[in-house]
Amino acid sequence: MADGTPISYEAAVPGTPVTSSSGTEIGRLEHVLEVPQLDVFDGIVISTDAGLRFVDADNVEQITTTSIRCSIDDAQAARLPPPEGPPVYHVDTLREAGDSLHERLGRMFRRPHWTRE
Repeated sequence: MADGTPISYEAAVPGTPVTSSSGTEIGRLEHVLEVPQLDVFDGIVISTDAGLRFVDADNVEQITTTSIRCSIDDAQAARLPPPEGPPVYHVDTLREAGDSLHERLGRMFRRPHWTRE
């Protein structure tokens, strides 16, 4: 994978590959954790085969346009903890399309289909 241009954590795009110190892909960026009022980068949440996992900011070496490199090795990556805090919900807009009665009623009453992360 070619190295991209270094960017701020604020410009990181969900779905960006996240790699360990050996270059092995350990997951994809789900979202960045930050405290915007203090301009503090707290870490990232990545989507892995085992579910969502938290990578502390101290373990994120570099964020580029093509990947995010972490300082942890593959063994440490396998033991990453799940993120703490309340679950985050998103509307699945792709499920809002369709002609079935259920889908029409959902649109009529503005009842989106929520999915839990």
